[in-house]
Amino acid sequence: MGEEDRTQMTDSQMIREIKEGNTELYSELMRRYQRKILAFVYHMLKSAHLELLAEDICSETFYKAFRSLDSFREVDASFSTWLYTIARNTVLSELRKQRSANVPLEESGYVPVAPGEAIPEQAVLRSEKVGKVREAINNLPEKQRSALILREYDQLDYQEIASILGQSVSAVKSLLFRARSSVKSQLEPYFYEPIYEHYEGMKSR
Repeated sequence: MGEEDRTQMTDSQMIREIKEGNTELYSELMRRYQRKILAFVYHMLKSAHLELLAEDICSETFYKAFRSLDSFREVDASFSTWLYTIARNTVLSELRKQRSANVPLEESGYVPVAPGEAIPEQAVLRSEKVGKVREAINNLPEKQRSALILREYDQLDYQEIASILGQSVSAVKSLLFRARSSVKSQLEPYFYEPIYEHYEGMKSR
């Protein structure tokens, strides 16, 4: 099977082939979702300053998915939704493990980055604004943060988010409303203009 044939296959076709023994296709399936899953995991870990574990968690997610692929049923959820669910559960498991171990910040893999020199003033201001938005998102309760990341960063629809979080669509909409309201209230002391609508896709929709 040529490279072009692989890229034109749907997820369903590819999964069927993998289940029938053509396991080399799993690398193409990983390629399709690796960046999205890595970004999701990174944002989920950032609030605990564990973002340097993101690649390991991402790899673990794809390993778990491969091991469990025989149990995947497309009638229950799409492959992407199923994969995000595995990623979220793997992140939550890691966060629980870190809390239990009470790992000091300096041993968690997080290394603060020193600010660069001679950065233009506008770049500094923009960086500060974006940083405040990200900090506000990181301060959200886990389900609100997950819902917001999946909606704003990954552009998933309400039904997909509901499946990943194990919530109803109405509950997801409520989580997003509370998340956006919280981010807005956190940012108001810092900015007079509604910058939260211009960064990280924070417009309500």
